Amino acid sequence: MQYVQEKAGIQIILALKGFSMFSVFPLVAKYLKGTTSSSLHEAMLGYEEFGGEVHAYSPAYRDDEFPQYLSICDHISFNSLNQFEKFYPLVCKSGRKIHCGLRINPEYSTVETDLYNPCVPGSRLGTRAATLPPTLPDGISFLHSHNLCESDSFALEQTLENIERLFGHYLPHISLLNLGGGHLMTREGYDVEHLIATLIKFKSRYPNLQITLEPGSAVAWQTGVLVATVLDIVDAQGIMVAILDTSISAHMPDVIEMPYKPVIRGANSTPQEGDIIYRMGGQTCLAGDFVGDYGFQKPLNIGDKVIFEDMMHYTMVKTTTFNGINLPHIGIWGQEGFYRHVKSFGYHDFKNRLS
Repeated sequence: MQYVQEKAGIQIILALKGFSMFSVFPLVAKYLKGTTSSSLHEAMLGYEEFGGEVHAYSPAYRDDEFPQYLSICDHISFNSLNQFEKFYPLVCKSGRKIHCGLRINPEYSTVETDLYNPCVPGSRLGTRAATLPPTLPDGISFLHSHNLCESDSFALEQTLENIERLFGHYLPHISLLNLGGGHLMTREGYDVEHLIATLIKFKSRYPNLQITLEPGSAVAWQTGVLVATVLDIVDAQGIMVAILDTSISAHMPDVIEMPYKPVIRGANSTPQEGDIIYRMGGQTCLAGDFVGDYGFQKPLNIGDKVIFEDMMHYTMVKTTTFNGINLPHIGIWGQEGFYRHVKSFGYHDFKNRLS
């Protein structure tokens, strides 16, 4: 990410909705310029624990919360002109230099799952070009587009083409273009050089623009695991189910929402001939709290560890205590090979969310 920033002349900030493990913010802050939030609490976390620039976006801001944004944010993105017109007078009275922007809908996305696609017909996220006036209102200094999810640089290239086609007449009159998240530049096989070339080419046409990217998953891609223990093994009408001390629905909900099948270390995600097949089941009473079948080279036993790979992004930020199931511990493996325990959870975390 630092390489992309240097070569392309852009800035990258951390999207807290994907990764908010503030115990490692001192490391990430060495390279990224700040954070972007989707709520007041995320904005407060970025301000208190990360530093740098604090960006905020919400589909709609609450009257009682907005004054707190004004005290900590450098950039505030509005979802509609209604929201901008309502809150901009408060921005002007804040006494702080706050950049205001408008989220746009580029009407293009490669995301196949509607739940994660902000450009589906009828989307509430972002303003369509057809509804905007010929010139932007005074006070809007940047545009904000977010339409990707774990996407490649070619999806970004097409996004920029759509932005130019639909919103190009605004671009010479603003100072910043925020291209949102979903840029999975840390994934193996991602064409980083094409990303850099695409950004440089676009910037050459609009030298007035600062370009900002705000990935979440890419910051924590392949950086951590979720370690579970086999509590029991049951024969469910010929299907051997390993019941784990974790929950797929409560601790890794994207597996069900996306859906996708996570990698288990030492197992075949698609069972091969000769494999011993187990279905991974969670600890809650939810009937659908399981993930698919995996092939193992040797039998699993009660007490064995099952390691789910690449479980840092969109896990800790989305966990729940449904059923009173305890949350996983959080820890850090250091480069020197030592493990540092960071945090444990317990009954008080479950109880304090309730009344």
